[in-house]
Parts: sequence; C-alpha cells; structure tokens
Amino acid sequence: MINRLATLFAWAMAIGAALFLLAPLIVIAAASFSPTPVFDLPVDGASLRWYTRIGQMDGFWPALSLSLQLAAFSTLLALVLGTLAAIAIAQGRLPGAEAIGTFLVSPLMMPGLVLGIALLQYFRMVGFNAAWSALLLAHLVVTLPYVARTMIAGLSRFDFTLVEAARTLGCTYPGAILKVMVPALAPSFLTAGLFSFLASFDNYPVSIFLTDVRTKTLPIKMLQYIEEAPDPTLAALSTCILAATVVLLIASDRLVGLHRMAGTGQ
Repeated sequence: MINRLATLFAWAMAIGAALFLLAPLIVIAAASFSPTPVFDLPVDGASLRWYTRIGQMDGFWPALSLSLQLAAFSTLLALVLGTLAAIAIAQGRLPGAEAIGTFLVSPLMMPGLVLGIALLQYFRMVGFNAAWSALLLAHLVVTLPYVARTMIAGLSRFDFTLVEAARTLGCTYPGAILKVMVPALAPSFLTAGLFSFLASFDNYPVSIFLTDVRTKTLPIKMLQYIEEAPDPTLAALSTCILAATVVLLIASDRLVGLHRMAGTGQ
C-alpha cells in the first residue's frame, strides 16, 4: 500500500512538473489563435490570420535565412572539430586529455551575456569586424561544447579495435572512420547535431553583441518586433518554431529512437 502511494505521488509530481514547464508554451500557442490584435486566449473564437502574416513581417526572411545558415554551418563545423577532439580525448593519447575535455565544455558553464561580451571585446581587439563571420565563430563556440560532450560520451563506449580491424582489411583510416565509426555512433551524431542546431538557431545572449543593422538573427529580430509592434504574430511565429522542434524530435525518434539519443540504450 505504501509503495503504491509512493508511486502515485511520484507520478503526480512528475506530471505536475511537466505541466509547469509546458504551461508557458501552451499559453503562447493558444495566444497565436487570438481573434484580437492583442495577446489574448481564443475564448470567443479562434483566428489563423496571424500565421498568414508571419511572412509579411519586416525583415523576417533575411533573419530566418541568416539563422538557418549560421545554425547549419556552425553545427557542421562543430561536428567535425568536436568529433576529432573527442577521438583524441577518448583514446587517451593526448596529454592532459581530461583537462582539455573540461575546457571544451567550459562555454556551457558561462552566462551567455558574459561569453558574448568577451567575444565582442576579443573581435574588436584583433580588428575583426565582419558581422557574419563573427557570428559564425561565436555560434561555433556555443555549439562545440554540445558536440564534444556528446561525442566523448559516445566514444567512451566505442571499441576502437573495430577501426583497426577495418584498416587491416584494406580501408584507409578516414575510410574506416566513415564505414565503421560513423554508423556505430549515429545516435551520438544525431543528438549532438540536433542540440547544436537548436542552440545556434535560438541563441540570443551571444548574438546580440555581434549583429549589426543589416545582419540580425531571427531571435534578435523577434525581440525587435516585441519592442516595435507586439501582436499575436509573434506568438504564431513562436508556435511555428516550437512545432518545427517537435517535428525534429519525432523524426529523430523514428530514425534512431529517443532512448538511444539519450544514451539509455544501444
């Protein structure tokens, strides 16, 4: 009886915590159907007109394109660099491997504003003024820790003798990596890529210090919309981003399974 009550209490707490975390997202999604030009719940009726206005928002398409470009390129670079670093650390042949592994994930331990100010001052000190390139390097700093941490964990369970066996059968080292290691670590690559892409696409604290008038990412543009003309179009845009994230998670679950992405299964 006591065990059953404890189980029910644990489930109630878990459901309550989930609802508490999801409540703001549910409210935003509901407000996107507001029939009035204010953030209101659709009690007396729902309207889809705010979704049709997303593409008409000033500067929306350039901001969306910039965010997608930065997320894609920074994720690709982070996957390559983070995986190579993780291989060196996991094999234990690198002096101070543990310290280097901790250093790779150190940006996750810093407040985003502190990291953004530090990058801004550094770029100014070296005379680097290209906004797009500065944003790409900054987003690489943001995304690399996700890849490094995920790949180090994945490679810790990988048998490197499989790579050597492939090389004895005629594969080159890069070929053995592509044919043996990459398929075996597909869940880790997918997890690292997904989190890196989302971290880059949604990044605001670092990006705000490195943008200029002509180069603004979508999160910064959304903040500008709130300051200039707040209406349920922002709620509709936020709902679309949320829906796209859910679609990515569902697709990932179909490909490799969320339990494998979380590292709870093989």
